Amino acid sequence: MLGLHRAALCAILLAPPPLLASTVFRCEDSSGHITFTRRGCPSEQDQQLQEAHSPTPGSGKPVPLAKVRKSSRNPPKNNRRELVVVGEPQDGCGNRVTGRTRRSAMIKQQIRSGMTRADVESILGKPDKVSSQNGQTRYQYRDRQGNSRNVSFDEAGCVKGKR
Repeated sequence: MLGLHRAALCAILLAPPPLLASTVFRCEDSSGHITFTRRGCPSEQDQQLQEAHSPTPGSGKPVPLAKVRKSSRNPPKNNRRELVVVGEPQDGCGNRVTGRTRRSAMIKQQIRSGMTRADVESILGKPDKVSSQNGQTRYQYRDRQGNSRNVSFDEAGCVKGKR
């Protein structure tokens, strides 16, 4: 009798685990959004019972999550693609001062032809005096020693020269 109990116990322990399954509620609202829950659906949503199976790993045939696509090491030579610039930010001054040149000038507090008013104000701050004549604007800066620095802008607001 003891041998029978041991055999039964071994059979239970060595049996494959059952597939885990559960019934859940499938809730669909008026806009078609679907939600799954174990607690039931709100009254304004359509409710259906749904069987959910969650097999343990290794208990069945594997299901691929994506199809593997073969890739070639060398792309075809005839399919060269050109880089197409869809949009490029415009500073209003023809982008004459860009990137590294602009950053370097700002660090050294240098004014370059083609910079915008915003660039100049970022470097030197708000001007002490602003004057306009014939569509051209001039910023005047004075330092603590009384030295003067003028920056002239053209009609588009771009640095045209400095004195």
